[in-house]
Order: sequence, then C-alpha cells, then structure tokens
Amino acid sequence: MTRYDALPIGPSALEELRAEDDAGRPCVPFTATEAGDPLRCCLRGAEPGERIALVSYAPLRRWAARTGARPGAYDEQGPVFVHAEECGGPAEGRTGYPFSRAGALRAVRRYDAQGRITGGRLLEIPADEERGFDEALTEAFADPEVVLVHVRAVEYGCLHFEVRRG
Repeated sequence: MTRYDALPIGPSALEELRAEDDAGRPCVPFTATEAGDPLRCCLRGAEPGERIALVSYAPLRRWAARTGARPGAYDEQGPVFVHAEECGGPAEGRTGYPFSRAGALRAVRRYDAQGRITGGRLLEIPADEERGFDEALTEAFADPEVVLVHVRAVEYGCLHFEVRRG
C-alpha cells in the first residue's frame, strides 16, 4: 500500500495568514484553554497555553497562484487553526495521518490540474486509521486527472491536510 505525505500550510502562506487571513480580516491570536484544536501549521493538536489563531484560509487560491490553475467557483475558503507565531512545522519523524481518530468522518475531495473538483468520497476513519487513509488516497490518485486531494472535516468543513500527486 502506498503511503502519502500530508502537507501542512506552507511557511509563506502562514506568514501572510498571521497578518491578514484570506477573507481580509486581521489575525486575532488567543491562548488555547483546551487541548486538541487542529493546527494546520504543524499538523498536531494545540496544547493548553499555546498562542493560536483561527483564520480563514483559501488553499486552492494559493495553489492556483503558483500553478496557473483556474479553480473558479471551487476557490473556497474556510476556517483553520494555526500557531499565532512561527512554529517549527510538523515534528521530524512524525508518522501517521494528522487529526485521525477512528470513527471520525472526513471528506476526501479530488481536484484536477485546473482546480476543479473531480470527485470525492466520505471516509469514516476505520480502526486501522492509516490503512483507511492509504486506501482512500490510493483510490483518489487512481484517476490520472487527479493532482491534488484535500482532506476536510465533515462537521466544520475545514481543511485538515492536503496531498499532492507524486
């Protein structure tokens, strides 16, 4: 089974989001009081006492600006948590897929080279979490038109992570 790399939000996008988010609002940091808010900068849950922010993020818009894609109406934005200040990114040697919990629901959404949705599926994360994601991503990339996959939380619609072809 192929293993896929979950990608965090990149450093330059994070720098911009920490000033002004993709909806044009200033970043408003706060101190986490509970553990678990899914941080897209380092692909782990926040810890109590950490300074974090909830910002609006448009992943396809930023990807399209780099690739020349034209996602049109698929250029959506949604909420993501990030550290309020620069962090070290994902931990070295991190394994598994982030924000994975057996029984949780995820939308696995596929995009073509122009940023258009080409399909997707609902994934109820199985007990063997890693295998469940591996199978869903292998299925997505079996379509040669798929170049990008977003994994989103069903409950809030927010992006958990991105996977790119090869």
